[in-house]
Amino acid sequence: ERTEEVAFGLNTVFMLFSAALVFIMHGGFAMLEAGAIRSKNAMNILLQTVLDGAASAVMWYLVGFGFAYGIGDNPNGFIGDALFGLSRYSSHNTGTGVGQWTNWFFQWAFCATAATIPAGAVAERFNFNAYLGYSLFLGGFVYPVVAHWVWCPTGWLGYGKATAPFLGAGMVDFAGSGVVHMTGGLAGLTGAWLVGPRLGRFDMDGRPVPMPGHSAILVVLGTVLLWFGWYGFNPGSALVADVRSSALIAGRAAVTTTLSGAAGGLTCLLLGFFRHVAWDLISLCNGMLVGFVAVTAGCHVIEPWRGGVEAGWEGEVGLHDLKHRAPAEAAGSGGVLTATADIMLAAQEYIQQAYVRDSYPYGLFYGGGGLLLASQVIGILSIAGWVLGTMGPFFLLFRAAGSLRISAEDEHKGLDASKHGGSAYHHHHGGG
Repeated sequence: ERTEEVAFGLNTVFMLFSAALVFIMHGGFAMLEAGAIRSKNAMNILLQTVLDGAASAVMWYLVGFGFAYGIGDNPNGFIGDALFGLSRYSSHNTGTGVGQWTNWFFQWAFCATAATIPAGAVAERFNFNAYLGYSLFLGGFVYPVVAHWVWCPTGWLGYGKATAPFLGAGMVDFAGSGVVHMTGGLAGLTGAWLVGPRLGRFDMDGRPVPMPGHSAILVVLGTVLLWFGWYGFNPGSALVADVRSSALIAGRAAVTTTLSGAAGGLTCLLLGFFRHVAWDLISLCNGMLVGFVAVTAGCHVIEPWRGGVEAGWEGEVGLHDLKHRAPAEAAGSGGVLTATADIMLAAQEYIQQAYVRDSYPYGLFYGGGGLLLASQVIGILSIAGWVLGTMGPFFLLFRAAGSLRISAEDEHKGLDASKHGGSAYHHHHGGG
């Protein structure tokens, strides 16, 4: 009995610490996005980032956690049907057991991360009322449905489904390349497409005009905070630490995450030098973020060196992508590629260590057949269809009401002064 209590305490501390690491990524996003835009809009994007945490927490409590992980009297593969407002939590499975408070906290941190990814994609021209509505809608409905599909035991899509998995395999997404980053990235892409580019973003011939951010210092600080937080995001997704297999999975995830981020950053740094004959700090930071996203789906089932090779390729894609998009959006949309590429390299030994089921389809490159790849592709298409099919009409309603984008006058003036009554920076002159 004493051993069980110690194991419970160990798992609780592991989950709390991992969730706190994931939540510190909010600070990383805030700094990264603030540094990557012009100073006249810094307060606005900081407000949006903090808002995502608050709005997602309330919606996750009211309905989001129930839609994602609720297993009630009539469970189904599409959406959860219990645990709304944490009702009857003590008698329901909450993820790693019955009545586990830490499950709500840990999974909310992931929801908050998905919600804040689009902020950079629509920065400097999005109406705050529309953003508030988006944050509530994605955190309370859009994201929880995707999480239910892939991560809930009764969801139709996940590899961890105990009985009758999809195509006999299911989709592997350990820490959220698809569930978190792709959902947030596509929501941001939808918003960016419907709201249109920033004024002056393209010249008369349609060529992109550079619009550098105002602080490389903040970009670096944000990148390092995100790097730090990813050690809760990926290793923490082992969920428990009281058994040897889970501890090995968490350790391997930490190694592959580190190498993937490092390889992505170095690839973008070198490619940037060869193209522009300059060592570009921002390319290094952005490449690292793409590398971290690249390994998130399969960090627990691939060899470390494969994570580095894959991240290098993703870094090249990300460098091209970042010429046309905001950093957070490019990193988020990278989940579309990585949720597939990762799993083609999934090793049979590691798959069997991470999951408990009757059969174990594994990576195509190891001779594991095509069922796992097919499940990944269909999973990606399903998530994309869901996000685009919900967020598109949602943003279109705001645009039809004339509430999606701020006026050209306010955009020229800057959102801080025009909408928030001040500035993120106050310069004092004179004095003794």
